[in-house]
Parts: sequence; structure tokens; C-alpha cells
Amino acid sequence: MPLKIGTDIPSLAGATGWIGGEVKSADLLGNPALIHFWSISCGLCSEQMPQLVAWRDQMAGQGLKVVGVHMPRSEADTDVAAVVQATIDYGLTQPVAIDNEHNVADAFANQFVPAFYLFDREGHLRQFVAGEYGLKMMERALERVFAASSE
Repeated sequence: MPLKIGTDIPSLAGATGWIGGEVKSADLLGNPALIHFWSISCGLCSEQMPQLVAWRDQMAGQGLKVVGVHMPRSEADTDVAAVVQATIDYGLTQPVAIDNEHNVADAFANQFVPAFYLFDREGHLRQFVAGEYGLKMMERALERVFAASSE
């Protein structure tokens, strides 16, 4: 069952590795946080990376924290060297969990790539979107979270 709006940010523990430094859920409290599930075999993920990187850079000054979670969809996707290379190719400087055992995906009850989970400063889920139109829907949610946090 998918996470319900208002749910506390699940644990990021259980990743089989990290690129760019390990992050714990508690590290994200106090800032809006965007958790992004993706896979190297996902063409749509590849297409959406430039927009994700742009948001990360544009909203960093407002406190947005972005964490990637690489969720393999096949045995070939578990190649850590290929994931590392993809993060370089995409310009992903934010921390990325390698979730080869799907422990993080299970904590989020996530089955999709790409998938985006937006949490507010208190660590409560404010928006979940997945698929082709996810970024467009997430843009409005980001605006709402930042508007609410500035009140």
C-alpha cells in the first residue's frame, strides 16, 4: 500500500551502498526533502534527470534537500560501477542510495521508477508522484511546500 499523505519520512537504512555520503531520514528534518527513485535501465528516468538536477540547483538556496535512490529493475541494474557512472553522467551530486536489495523501496512501499516523494520541513509526506507526468505534478507541490514553509 502506498504511503499516505502526512506519513513521516521512512527510514533510508538498508541501502546496500551510498554515493556522495550516507543520509539518514533525521538528517532531512528541518528542510523540504525530495526523495527520487530511479534506475539506470529506465529511459523515462534518464529523460527527467535534467529537470531534477535543475530543481536541485535552483532550490538549494531555499533549503531543498534531494536524495536519490537507485532501485534496480533487473539483475543488470545491480552493477554498482554502472550506477556510479550514471550519477556522473547525469550530474547527480546529491547523495544517492544504492538499493540493490529493495530495503529502502520497501520502507517507502515504492514499486515505481521514476517516483518522487516530497516531504515538508517536519518530515511529513506532502506529495507522491510517479511516471511520465510526475515532474509536472511535483512542480506544483514544491511551490506549495515552499509557500507553506515561508509563512
